Amino acid sequence: MARIAVAATAPFGADVLEQLAARHDVTVLLTRPDAPRGRGRKLAPPPAKEVAERHGIPVLQPERLGPEVLLDVDAVVVAAYGLLIPDTLLDRGLWLNVHPSLLPRWRGAAPVERAIMTGVDETGVTIHRTVKELDAGPIAAQRKFPIGPDDNAGAVFERAARVAVELLDDVLPEPAFNPQPDEGITYADKITAADRELDLSRPAKEVHDRVRALSPHIGARGVVEGRPVLVWRTRVDDGQLEILEVQPEGKRRMTYEEFLRGLR
Repeated sequence: MARIAVAATAPFGADVLEQLAARHDVTVLLTRPDAPRGRGRKLAPPPAKEVAERHGIPVLQPERLGPEVLLDVDAVVVAAYGLLIPDTLLDRGLWLNVHPSLLPRWRGAAPVERAIMTGVDETGVTIHRTVKELDAGPIAAQRKFPIGPDDNAGAVFERAARVAVELLDDVLPEPAFNPQPDEGITYADKITAADRELDLSRPAKEVHDRVRALSPHIGARGVVEGRPVLVWRTRVDDGQLEILEVQPEGKRRMTYEEFLRGLR
């Protein structure tokens, strides 16, 4: 059993940590500082910190990483962490990044969302050595899996976390690396406000892919029956878009039928 540290912040990283904690000796979590969250904007711990505290794993929350961070471990597993890791730390030990795409495709901040938006039917997970260049490190392990036509980002992240931990079981603590190919590099830019806007006049599949790419964690914005709503779930039936779940401004999520009844 490898002695590892985990650097994680977001829900995907929290899921990876949860599963690693059951299979490896996780000695410490590196995560970002607590931050305002929710309508009340109260300080709240990152999702990964909540997992660590439940498992009794010590937590470090530096605002930035520097040479003062000392980790006596075989490897550091990075999964949706969100802070720059300086060369001084990368040179000191083995840092393995968990990236939910088939690198070199979809390097960057939103690989799952961008893959779903393009309507592809498969993605995967890559374990690679963390280097200074974004998601460009040599690959230790990679595995593909299908994306179903109605899978949303939440389902893909969940599957990616399971695959990632299985791959890490195989490569820890002494992975062998192969360089990434120079062909096929694409980038998954961070999701912007413009990405969230739905144009319901677009082809049904295009709209459906955007909705599921932003669900259940971001939400696509649209105007339905003259009302601004978040659209959380749709489907395509015989080439036509069906809206299944929405959230009007200031209200809870509801089925489309409930929403229509509220308009009467």
